[in-house]
Amino acid sequence: MMADVPLSRESFRRLHPIGVPRPVSQVPDRVWTEEEWDRIRHGARAGSMDEKWNVFVEGDVLFMHRSWTGHGVYEVSFTRAAGPGRRIASAVVEGDAQRYRNMGDAYDCLILELITSAVVLGSGPWNSGPVWSS
Repeated sequence: MMADVPLSRESFRRLHPIGVPRPVSQVPDRVWTEEEWDRIRHGARAGSMDEKWNVFVEGDVLFMHRSWTGHGVYEVSFTRAAGPGRRIASAVVEGDAQRYRNMGDAYDCLILELITSAVVLGSGPWNSGPVWSS
């Protein structure tokens, strides 16, 4: 169940910012509804060692950190869509190969949508649902 208070930077013990930001040239061409944006804003916390992502929002920026190391991997800026909802305006990924092995912009585009939709929103058959703050 979703808590009333969204996760924030302070919700996590250790977080490290992206050391070498690299722009992602290809982002998902999708509009998330306002209801989905409200859920995204609540973030997600890895519930076990098998889950890989801690996610939170500051303003209109979605931060995705690896749960084991606390290293920032993606920072995703959202903006209002032409109609109702939100879309991704831009994103950066960790460019330091010691922190994150990059597979290219098409891969990053897919992972951005997968983490947002599956990990945070809990959509898809591969996920039983997000782990909300308590």
